[in-house]
Amino acid sequence: MLPITNIPDATPGIVARYALTDEQALLAKLRYNRLVDIFTGVTCYSIQNHLRTTVHNIGQIETDEIYVGLDKRGAHYVMPVQAKGKADQIGVVQIEQDLALCAEKFPELVARPIAAQFMDEESIALFEFGTDPDEGLVKLAERHYRLVPEHEVSSEELQLYRKRRLD
Repeated sequence: MLPITNIPDATPGIVARYALTDEQALLAKLRYNRLVDIFTGVTCYSIQNHLRTTVHNIGQIETDEIYVGLDKRGAHYVMPVQAKGKADQIGVVQIEQDLALCAEKFPELVARPIAAQFMDEESIALFEFGTDPDEGLVKLAERHYRLVPEHEVSSEELQLYRKRRLD
């Protein structure tokens, strides 16, 4: 079982009060808490929600959200995000379509497809995918985050996070 990192919840109160537990609520929590930035280590910006477009040799596809980002070395990224509710499954076909979308619409950017899924009402799993010449689509990273009130992130926790090695 992967460790869960507690993140102070920056979701505006009114949004948290009325948000459901569907993919739209998940996308809002990702945005307000900058979880894509935290997960990837890249400064990210949402540029499009529910992008419906046509990709050559595939046809019409839909991506839940598209982020672009910039790292400390100046590299530019495109991060298509597929969001799933707790009971839904992340589809390989959707991730492959996201990669094709990136290759066609954003050829100069480094593609980093992401999937997000509610684990429960406060916890979110994030996954990054890539391709391997021998294995095809592979999971490159997985992290779990729990959104908590700020005062629930203890000094001991902060010390533990400080000691964790980056991978």
